[in-house]
Amino acid sequence: MAVSEPSPAVDPEILAERAHLAASRDALHRMYEDVLATETPEVFGDWVSTQVLLQARALRAEALADIPDTPLFFGRLDFAPGTVFDNGTSADGASAADRVHIGRRHVHDEQGRAMVLDWRAPVCVAFYRATPENPMGVRARRRYGFGNGAELTAFEDESLTDGAPGAGHSGELLTAEIERPRSGPMRDIVATIQPEQDDLVRAPLGTTLCVQGAPGTGKTAVGLHRIAYLLYTERKRLSRSGVAIVGPNRSFLSYIRNVLPALGEVDVVQTTLRELLEVVPVRRTDDPNTARIKGEARMAEVIRRDLWSSLRPPAETLVVQRGARRWRLYPDELADLTDELRQRGVTYGAGRELLAHRIAHAVLSRMEAAGEACDDRTHDQVRRNRDVRAAVAAIWPKADPVRTVLGLLTDPERLARAADGLLDPAEQAAVMLPGRPRGPKSARWSEADLVLIDEAAALIERPEGLGHIVVDEAQDLSPMQCRALGRRAASGSCTVLGDIAQGTGPGAIDDWPSLLRHLGKPDGHLSVLDRGYRVPAQIIDFAAQLLPAIAPGLGAPVAVRRSPGSLRVARAAKNDYPGAVVEACRSALNGEGSVGLIAADSDLPGLHRALTAAGLETGVLGESGDALEAHRLVCVPASLAKGLEFDTVVAAEPARIVAAEPRGLHRLYVVLTRAVSALHVVHSEPLPALLA
Repeated sequence: MAVSEPSPAVDPEILAERAHLAASRDALHRMYEDVLATETPEVFGDWVSTQVLLQARALRAEALADIPDTPLFFGRLDFAPGTVFDNGTSADGASAADRVHIGRRHVHDEQGRAMVLDWRAPVCVAFYRATPENPMGVRARRRYGFGNGAELTAFEDESLTDGAPGAGHSGELLTAEIERPRSGPMRDIVATIQPEQDDLVRAPLGTTLCVQGAPGTGKTAVGLHRIAYLLYTERKRLSRSGVAIVGPNRSFLSYIRNVLPALGEVDVVQTTLRELLEVVPVRRTDDPNTARIKGEARMAEVIRRDLWSSLRPPAETLVVQRGARRWRLYPDELADLTDELRQRGVTYGAGRELLAHRIAHAVLSRMEAAGEACDDRTHDQVRRNRDVRAAVAAIWPKADPVRTVLGLLTDPERLARAADGLLDPAEQAAVMLPGRPRGPKSARWSEADLVLIDEAAALIERPEGLGHIVVDEAQDLSPMQCRALGRRAASGSCTVLGDIAQGTGPGAIDDWPSLLRHLGKPDGHLSVLDRGYRVPAQIIDFAAQLLPAIAPGLGAPVAVRRSPGSLRVARAAKNDYPGAVVEACRSALNGEGSVGLIAADSDLPGLHRALTAAGLETGVLGESGDALEAHRLVCVPASLAKGLEFDTVVAAEPARIVAAEPRGLHRLYVVLTRAVSALHVVHSEPLPALLA
């Protein structure tokens, strides 16, 4: 192991690496300018095609835009001469062909020669996986250290030659990068991906991956980097079908928003499930019991029964007049056509359209038997006949998903028929909409109602699918929410990320196989990440005392580092409690990185006022714009803490966090595991028994 942190004036190696970095930035700028200089393709004479090409050019330019404070490369591989790469070329000891710099995107010079290789390229796998036992043709692996403004200040060489001093050890720069204090939104971890993470990142597109990840194991980063990898290897395929990241809330999406652009991927939809499904305005929050019932899979059968009960048995003979002839279809014949379509499993909307075709076909069969000549035009004329359309409307009425659910949840007798044997009377009463809405616009819809509407919509007409969906904090999904997401990934795949111990939703599923089954991906591959790289052992061990109660059978995470003094638990007198919280935050601000004050939602306004009165500048997550980027100290409602990280966390009054909701212990586990350097617990009420 060789580490260099010399004065740049005397170390030629540092100077050479800086020169290569500067030349690479110049080359990237030239690539960017070349894209912008491309002539407008107006020669096609097609306005739509021109706009599509212009948009593609703008996205390509955006992907090539340099990020000044982000290093353009972070590593280097020196290969043994004669190593054969995947592209068929081999390392040449007489030139620089056996040396590759690895970065966040590909950069080439004017002759097309690579100056920086994209980390996703096959040859770069060795940077993450090569070991002395399996060097993969690598002689040495180099990592770089950077100062302010992405200035290259140090390098560290790791020999992979058997018997060499320090062979196979990760080194100080890797550890420093993993533990580096953070502020603002999440960064990519492309320079520090570990072998077990790399296996998941590079899983093929056809694989649905479910990652059970303990706090600090990098499961969110794995999902984001997997998206970037799949867009690299399957760009053409995914550009047609699309990809999306589904997060638990807007605060979380704001936290991760810069990761993919830093990797050169700027055209990925980042949304919440509510935004994905919100066809009516949400104006009400269900109580936990009601939300749980609406989220259970049996509601899908209730809606299916209700929708299909809209069909009416034919009551009259259909008479179709063509010229001087009349053709008749009797009620039992129409009933047979209707039953045949129902048994085929078609969607409600498609069945309605097909019924008109079936009726037209039956009429044409009689016309042909009588000697009349028929063709496609005749079929279409019969299908559009006024009497045929009237018969279809009477037998198979049009259905609107919003009005279907509105009618179901405002008519007790109708709900009782559809829910017979599925929901008991108390459950039926619980899911009814409040008040007497006159229509969809006046109804007070809840977020839990959105999945019911989506279920009805899918029964009427199948939604368009996506090529790949990343679902983060998936442990909070209800079965009905899983069904909604699964329909959008029916012909694609998913990356499902979460931690069963952090499940706080009222309808949260307690095991991954059940969740994958509701998602429509029962064959999904389950992987476990249990090595925490950023959260110190003292914090993990403290929080893990809750696991026997919240996730029996789930193993405690293993922290790879210890940090003496990272955990402080202080009890304050009731009248001194706000001041103790303020002083804990003030002390945290004397250190490095971001600080999060996390408290029960109802307690946070008062604590925020105390901080402001004490002269501490702070933002409130979810209220004050981009609080994560604008402030070092951020007040975080416990309900929004999931998925976030802070260098220091001040956790205020754990007992009140637990008391605030039915799954309060799960919520507390989330809060206690948001710190990556230090956790300061301040309380005036007794701690929960498991922590006492």
